[in-house]
Order: sequence, then C-alpha cells, then structure tokens
Amino acid sequence: MKNNEQLSPFGDASDSQRRNVGRQDSDAHMHWPVTELSLMHRAGLLRHFLELDVHDRRRRFGAAPSDTAVRAYVARIHFERDTLFGVFDEELQIIGVAHLARASEHAELGVSVRREHRNRGVGGALLRRAVLRARNWGVRALFMHCLRENETMMHIARKQGMRIVTEQGEAQAWLALPRADASSHFGEVFAQRVALFDYALKSQVAGARRLVAGLKFSQARDDQ
Repeated sequence: MKNNEQLSPFGDASDSQRRNVGRQDSDAHMHWPVTELSLMHRAGLLRHFLELDVHDRRRRFGAAPSDTAVRAYVARIHFERDTLFGVFDEELQIIGVAHLARASEHAELGVSVRREHRNRGVGGALLRRAVLRARNWGVRALFMHCLRENETMMHIARKQGMRIVTEQGEAQAWLALPRADASSHFGEVFAQRVALFDYALKSQVAGARRLVAGLKFSQARDDQ
C-alpha cells in the first residue's frame, strides 16, 4: 500500500512551492558552487562513482552495480542530451554529482555525495541547481527515485519541498516546477560563473601547494 505524503506529479506549482523554488533560485550559488560538467570530467566522474562503497552504490542506483557496470554507466553518459553537475573539493576532486535526465514532461534526477562530505549542504546545492536547469528546459516536474532507507536523500527532498510517495521500500519524490522566467535564466548564468571562478581559484591554490611541496622536497634532498 502506498504512503502518499503529498503527491502531485504534473500539476502547476502552488504558491508555497513557487516561493520555495524562488528561495532555491536565490541560494543556488551560495556556500557550495555547483559546476556544470562536460566530457572533460568523465574521468573524474568515474573516480567518484568507483569510490562509492556497496551501500552507497545501492542508494544511488537502487542496486549495487559492479565496477564494470559503473564504468559502462559513465561511458554511456550523453552530455549533450543530459546535464551533470558537480561540486569540487579543494583538491579539485568531485565530491558530489547530480545527473539530470530529460523526459518529455519531466526531468529525472540522481544525486550522490561522498560519505565524508554529507550533511554539509552539498546534496541540497546540487538539487537547487538541477531545479534551475529543469525549469529552463521547460519541464513542469522534477522526479527522483530512491530507496526508502536512503534517509539523507529523503531529508533533502523534503527540505526542498518535494512530494514523496513510498511503496515497498522505495520512494518517489516529485517537485512541481513553475515556468522559467528571467530570474531562473539569470540564476543559471550567475551560478555557473561563480562555479567557474571557484574552480579557477581552487586550481591556482592547488598548483601553489604542489609547487611549495616540490620546493620543500628538493630542499630536503639537497640537505641530505
């Protein structure tokens, strides 16, 4: 039997949902810059998914795929059709990924965050960024499928105003989306510019750290 917490898949967003999505739009660039990924990030995506343990793979994919299956999944990602977003740490490693796939009337989202970075807002930042893209695609609903035991994603979904149906250990979360407008388009442009600036800054800092480490190693070798 279904436990319908608030299901309304394809209807218009209510006033409260519109206010909630508006808050998400204004906060999309804050705290965790979220970068739109491209072909050049495929290797980093593979590393991210391979680092997920059995339990985390099951929460992300609904099953626990082997390394071979994970490699096949990453190889099949169509960057021109779907959209992927990522959050990077100080070493430019991907710590969180959102895969947004477009259907005719809705968009489907899958999110994964490395264990040590959970409960710090990464998943919420990825979801807010995905909402912006889904709105600008013109779809009217965002859908996520996850296991009921995935309490972290269930919490993020509820916090962002998604409506959830649970059945036999699985959950489906829906968010009715308002139409795209100037603020959603500007929000995406601004969020990506902030993310690119953040990435460039982290790249410079990481390069400086490597240079200092190299100089220290060279000096230590000369002192021997």
